[in-house]
Amino acid sequence: QVQLVESGGGLVQPGGSLRLSCAASGPWFSINAMGWYRQAPGKQRELVARITRGGLTNYADSVKDRFTISRDSAKGTVYLQMNSLKPEDTAVYYCAAASTPTISGPMDYWGKGTLVTVSS
Repeated sequence: QVQLVESGGGLVQPGGSLRLSCAASGPWFSINAMGWYRQAPGKQRELVARITRGGLTNYADSVKDRFTISRDSAKGTVYLQMNSLKPEDTAVYYCAAASTPTISGPMDYWGKGTLVTVSS
């Protein structure tokens, strides 16, 4: 069973930056797509960014030009660089992974989440 562990969340002021990391353990070599989703209080979980092993990416419109997803496939890790953060980016951010090489659709594995709070 693949396990995903997120790190890097915290409190940041508006306009600031954070970098989230996610490390996969177990048979992580079976993973193809990896991504980040988020859930704000009272809202549904939504896609933030997703990347395949081949480097195809998919971003939510709300984060394009501010967030960048990257991965190290040799290590089973995925990162999310978040710049120009806004209060509306406040949410629990979840790492997710799938065995299929797609930039949309269901994910097979989920982390427990890391809280990002953007506030002055």
